[in-house]
Amino acid sequence: MSTRSNRRALLMGRAPQDTPGSIWNYVVLVGIIAFFAFPLYWMFVIATGTDADLANIPPKVLPGSRFLDNVREVFGLSEVYFSASLINSFFVSTITTVSVLFFCSLAGFAFAKLRFKGRNALMVIVILTLTVPNQLGIVALYIVMGKMPSSDGTGWNGTLAAVIVPGLVNAFGVFYMRQFIIGSVPDELIEAARVDGATTLRTYWSIVVPAIRPALAVLGLLSFVTSWNDFQWPLITLGGTEFPTSMVALSDLASGNYVLYRRVLAGAFLATVPLLIMLFVGGKQIVRGIMEGAVKH
Repeated sequence: MSTRSNRRALLMGRAPQDTPGSIWNYVVLVGIIAFFAFPLYWMFVIATGTDADLANIPPKVLPGSRFLDNVREVFGLSEVYFSASLINSFFVSTITTVSVLFFCSLAGFAFAKLRFKGRNALMVIVILTLTVPNQLGIVALYIVMGKMPSSDGTGWNGTLAAVIVPGLVNAFGVFYMRQFIIGSVPDELIEAARVDGATTLRTYWSIVVPAIRPALAVLGLLSFVTSWNDFQWPLITLGGTEFPTSMVALSDLASGNYVLYRRVLAGAFLATVPLLIMLFVGGKQIVRGIMEGAVKH
């Protein structure tokens, strides 16, 4: 009966009324969102309180009034360099994201639409690299970065170049772009561009890139978040320097015999804000990319 009413409302130009089933769907979705958003809210509550608030029973569930004081305390620590770490993380994440979008989409286009000898074998090798844990290559990567040419002869370890260069391209991005290009760019468009005299790079830029913008948005967000949250390798190559990334600076905040959690969580909240901004900015493109990937062309 409710379905007939909704159909009649649509025919008469009115908005259909929510059925009890759809209302429960909203309730469940709101509950899931609240469940996953609560840690972020609790982090903000602790960041706005004092040391004594942590010992309250029952604990406080409303934000306090000391958030700006805790933030000033975080930025005022001379041994952490938190402001510089945020700038470094933004610089590293931006460069690696732009590089991943360009090189991975270009390689994905080559694997998807170009015919060359050994294409399938190379793609298998790229996929197999995804099965190798990053931790297995840390020692080798540290040795390689230490032998890179530099002005002082000590290599790239301890510099942002050691963090940026290994993340300029990744196997997941190549595989993801290849699969998306296969399904979203018809071969007829590539052949038509070649008949018109377009070069391979011209075809990539004018035909492929406009068609894969949703996938680029998804890959860009994933790359930015991955680079921003990377901790192990920046800790190894930048630990102890005056120019760490935000995750390394947060570990410095949490070190010591006595940890001030209000200060640590204030820094963690500040380090989370850029990721939330990226999510809000690219949210529509992410949904569009997921929907286009689910629809058969």
